[in-house]
Amino acid sequence: MRRLLFLLNCLFLSSQLASAQRPTDLWYFGRQAGLSFASGTPTPLLDGAMTTYEGCAVATTKRGELLFYTDGQTVWNRQHQPMPGGRRLMGSGSSAQSALIVPDPGSGNIFYTFTVAPQGGPDGLRYSVVDMTRANGLGDVPRINLLLLTPVAEKLAAVRHANGRDVWVVAHRWNSNAFLSYLVTADGVRTGKPVFSNVGSMNAGPGRNAIGTLKFSPDGTKLATAIWRESNKFEVYNFDRTTGQVSNPRSFGPYLEAYGVEFSPDGTKLYGTCNGNSNATSTSGTSSETQVWQFDLATKAAVQVGHSANHKIGALQRGPDGKIYVAREDNSFLGVIEKPNASGKACNYVDDGLKLGGRRSKLGLPGFITEP
Repeated sequence: MRRLLFLLNCLFLSSQLASAQRPTDLWYFGRQAGLSFASGTPTPLLDGAMTTYEGCAVATTKRGELLFYTDGQTVWNRQHQPMPGGRRLMGSGSSAQSALIVPDPGSGNIFYTFTVAPQGGPDGLRYSVVDMTRANGLGDVPRINLLLLTPVAEKLAAVRHANGRDVWVVAHRWNSNAFLSYLVTADGVRTGKPVFSNVGSMNAGPGRNAIGTLKFSPDGTKLATAIWRESNKFEVYNFDRTTGQVSNPRSFGPYLEAYGVEFSPDGTKLYGTCNGNSNATSTSGTSSETQVWQFDLATKAAVQVGHSANHKIGALQRGPDGKIYVAREDNSFLGVIEKPNASGKACNYVDDGLKLGGRRSKLGLPGFITEP
């Protein structure tokens, strides 16, 4: 009898864990594509209204229930309709990380949607306020496009402050080597006091050089970025979650059209996507193979762990299941790195890794706050 009760309790706990959603369980991206990780296994969502070429973000309750999502221009509510005041945000669906959503640390109803303009454009880094108490609980955007800094690159990332409450939002100044870290507290966005860190490579030149993504390691102590043409490299830095300072740059390159970055769950590996490899040349004299690279942060070893049949690949995003997903332009499958903690090709990149139920990916996947 005791053994039977024990088994029943185990089954009950397993079912509870499987049904407990997390804030990163819902993804909307690409051409009306979506995924739910609520069951532990990603399953396609077919109710999304958004089509975005690159950046996007999703907001949920702490239990993982959908609140809204955005491409940096329009904010859709949980009924997949644009919020009344959510149609004129100054991000862009063609900015690599056009939007990032940060809940107000002092309120369960207020969210800040940060946006960046494409290719170092004059609209720069801005934020809009989403209030979920409005429109009968479906939400509205009473304040939009509050300017923080212009111009900036197409990079946005966020991590929890060392105090476990506040949030750092990090962007990169354009025509500069400066990262800027804005603190979001229960009092709002500290607009007048960003932390500047002049470190690493310049983000400058033709506007296309602003392309590329920015990501935090799972423990929040490292920051990585992809710098597109003409720099063609990946860079890794240290990050201080108490002060917001970025330091100690290390670079990997050159890799033509470096775009996506993501850390392994254990933080020992960095992955990057590029749409051509300057380290090798094809028989035609050009190099345009889309590739996935792994960088061991301890040994600095670089290994090409996969290539895609796709003409272009883009963002990398670590899922709640510990796998890393790869955006493939106009494809009905995402690529999947099945075992990202493993070294070299043992990480097992699968190009047609996850079917999207008839919907298609573009170059972007949603970004979330890193919660160490």
